[in-house]
Amino acid sequence: MTMSDPLGDMLTRIRNAQMRGKSIVATPASKLRGWVLDVLADEGYIRGYARVQKEGDFPSFEIELKYYEGEPVISEIRRISTPGRRVYKGATDLPNVRNGLGISIVSTPKGVMSDSRAREANIGGEVLCQVY
Repeated sequence: MTMSDPLGDMLTRIRNAQMRGKSIVATPASKLRGWVLDVLADEGYIRGYARVQKEGDFPSFEIELKYYEGEPVISEIRRISTPGRRVYKGATDLPNVRNGLGISIVSTPKGVMSDSRAREANIGGEVLCQVY
């Protein structure tokens, strides 16, 4: 079965693992997923991730989730731009998530980055997801 929204699948895996209190979640590896995980790690929403490949299997990412006082650091993670409805914003129109307490992850011509870095670089792009 083909997957029509790989990024949405990864976000759902993270959400489900945090609801169950898991410390590590696995997801198939891809470049876009790796770039989004880089932003999440840089912003402090996950501890980190590692690319693993078992013999005769496809490569995957093992994401180490982060908790603070027993509660997940990511309280909500939502997909904004979907395969059926792409959402593009200019540098001045990028959404401010929870008055700066959260981030939007934006795919720009200069790479995938957080909304604050995109505003600093004065570039817009596709708003992939919001995290807070």
